[in-house]
Amino acid sequence: MKALLLEGKNQWQDMKVGEIDTPVPQKGEILVRNKAAGLNPVDYKTATNGLPAWEYPHVLGVDAAGIVEEVGEGVTTVQKGDRVVYHGNMSKKGTFAEYTVTPAHTVSILPETISFENGAAVPCAGYTAYQALFRKMHIQPGQTILIHAGAGGVGGFAIQLAKQAGLTVITTASASNHALVKSLGADYAIDYKQDDFVEKTLEITNGKGVHAVLDTVGRENATKSLDTIQFNGQIAFIAGPPDISSALDFTKSFSFHQIALGGAHLVDNVEEQQDLALMGQEMFQLIEEGSISTLLEKVVSLKEVPQALVDLSERHVTGKIVAKI
Repeated sequence: MKALLLEGKNQWQDMKVGEIDTPVPQKGEILVRNKAAGLNPVDYKTATNGLPAWEYPHVLGVDAAGIVEEVGEGVTTVQKGDRVVYHGNMSKKGTFAEYTVTPAHTVSILPETISFENGAAVPCAGYTAYQALFRKMHIQPGQTILIHAGAGGVGGFAIQLAKQAGLTVITTASASNHALVKSLGADYAIDYKQDDFVEKTLEITNGKGVHAVLDTVGRENATKSLDTIQFNGQIAFIAGPPDISSALDFTKSFSFHQIALGGAHLVDNVEEQQDLALMGQEMFQLIEEGSISTLLEKVVSLKEVPQALVDLSERHVTGKIVAKI
């Protein structure tokens, strides 16, 4: 089969399309003929140093949408010909390939009304936002949330989901992306390049602070965000934990939530893997209803993926990029 091949550590910018063996599904697994694969920051981040389980040439990619080509022994939940979407195991060969094997319980059924490209745009970023908001922080109508990097994948999904759930949404984004984030549902957009987001958030909330923060930027940004949170508030983070040493007292009483979507695969937690599929079904229902967008901005070919990952790493991208397989 054709696949985009990573020949060694930190060679992701030089990947080329080549031929490798088609994988064979084992018990409980399915073989998916990928039609589209989503690009995510985790692709170039893990490619830099690799993972211990990788054998080269490796295939990157954790998100895909496609058609079930073959089912392994014991699989009863899906059948050949089903349209599916899944978030894969980053320790195994990934989705920038014609075929991938994944456990049957990890896939969501893709409605006929949603294209493969739109389906592949959702899992990593969409499920991360969904898990942070509903599985970890249990957001409630009437609350106020600060979502960082609202023009990005996770931030863009989080804005839509939080607004859909009845929250007041504050987000950070460059001035050029304010129209975009407001079109997604943000009530307030803060230009992080020009303004202090702590001061602006406190101003917007009349000094009270927000009930919740979703940080997608990094440890320093997450730490600074603690000053925007009101008593008994909470923060979810995906790019490094905040320094909580100054926040552990009775006047704050914060809750902290680490989001590590792919960890469900790495520790082989079947229940959490099944929840990935469930989150997918819930999100695709919202997408089919027209309640949220997939944020699909650009479709590239498999050979164009390396340059698209460079653009992603340099933060020159809004929304989602998907490769057509």
